[in-house]
Amino acid sequence: MALRKLDIKALDMIVEQMIDTVDKSKDEIFKIGEQCRQDHDSFVAELKEIKTQVKQVITEGDSLEIKSKLARRRLSEVSRNFSEFSEEHVRKVYENAHELHTKLTINNQLEKQLRVRRDDLERRLLALQETIDRAETLVSQISIVSNYLVCDIKEIGIALEDAKMKQDFGLRIIEAQEEERKRLSREIHDGPAQLMANVLIRSDLAEKVHREKGPEQSLLEIRSLKEMIRAALYEVRRIIYDLRPMALDDLGLVPTLERYLATVEEYNKVVKIYFHVLGQEKRLASKYEVALFRLIQEAVQNALKHAQASEIKVKMEILKDYVTVIVKDDGVGFNPEERKQGSFGLIGMQERIVILEGSISFESKPGLGTAVKIQIPLMD
Repeated sequence: MALRKLDIKALDMIVEQMIDTVDKSKDEIFKIGEQCRQDHDSFVAELKEIKTQVKQVITEGDSLEIKSKLARRRLSEVSRNFSEFSEEHVRKVYENAHELHTKLTINNQLEKQLRVRRDDLERRLLALQETIDRAETLVSQISIVSNYLVCDIKEIGIALEDAKMKQDFGLRIIEAQEEERKRLSREIHDGPAQLMANVLIRSDLAEKVHREKGPEQSLLEIRSLKEMIRAALYEVRRIIYDLRPMALDDLGLVPTLERYLATVEEYNKVVKIYFHVLGQEKRLASKYEVALFRLIQEAVQNALKHAQASEIKVKMEILKDYVTVIVKDDGVGFNPEERKQGSFGLIGMQERIVILEGSISFESKPGLGTAVKIQIPLMD
């Protein structure tokens, strides 16, 4: 899917819905965990009571067992010597033995029921504890997912918007390259090409004048021809300078910048440009000199085009490990938080900075001018 057709707002809405659903699920699981914890506490209290009852029933059962044995033994003695006891006495012994046996049976049944309930509670407590642990794990995992959604996925829209902007920037570069080719083609056609064509015509004319009017007249034509050649040479050099200043390779960054800024100041007339260099004026690796020249060129051109400045200060500090450049103007300024449509010059500067692993910052306020700070580390 093309980035150009992507609806960033729709994506943000989907992410918001996902976050809302995840948070609701987290709340539901938390409620389940809390309910299980309450049931667990209730079962723990009941289990404690059951265990107490079991102990009491066992103690009572042991006592009834002893009494029941004694009662059965007494009943057996009375049965063997039935004639020696009165009917009333026999009846009481029998009833006592029967009552103790009944109590013991009931006690054993109660103990069995209590043991079954105790075992059931213990199994349910284990199951509840597992559910509580799983609920806590799920809540923890969902919290991680929620944080991921909030902290990372919500930035996808911004990342895609940046990607779209970079894609637009790439297309703009292609368009700019084509426009630049057209411009150079026109400049060469209207400038050096026309002049060279005129030189050729005037050379033929000089030759004809020499034959018809003599050396003195032809000398005048040759002098005019020289002026045309000089103008053609100037135009060629100007075009080459715009493409890449030859002085950058021959003289280095600082002299090239001095010449460039002086030329810009002379051409624009109403803008005063100051250039100040601190540190060591030394040659840098070609990639740094080209990048710094283009960055300063772009910053100065932005100030000339958009800032309506009357004064531009370019300060460069060259140290052992890094180079710092500040381009400051007294123009109208702007709000750095607002991205202007088609501000590809700033994007291009940032792209160069990223390639060189440097940093760039824009300090500006409406009405208070703009300061562009560039810092590039010098690496071997």
